[in-house]
Amino acid sequence: MSSDQLKLVLYMKNMFSDLIFINSIIASELVKITENLAALRHGEDFLEKSTCTLEHNDLNQEIVNILEKYNKTTEEIIRLERVKKHVLKHIGEHK
Repeated sequence: MSSDQLKLVLYMKNMFSDLIFINSIIASELVKITENLAALRHGEDFLEKSTCTLEHNDLNQEIVNILEKYNKTTEEIIRLERVKKHVLKHIGEHK
């Protein structure tokens, strides 16, 4: 593999890492927005009686798992920990 090819592969790896990171944030926030809208529309009791929050917690955990799967460098691990802290805070709000 030539030097230029190696640079391109590294560039693409970093780009995919950034896209996974950004999409994980978007996904976890969309889950929270969905819950907030349901609570506004139906009331907090609806969410407490619904299985949706447990399913959303599972989805948020899956988001964290995907980040852990693909983010291995020091910089990526720092970003992973920030997202994990934020997402797990959302999960803790429903326990």
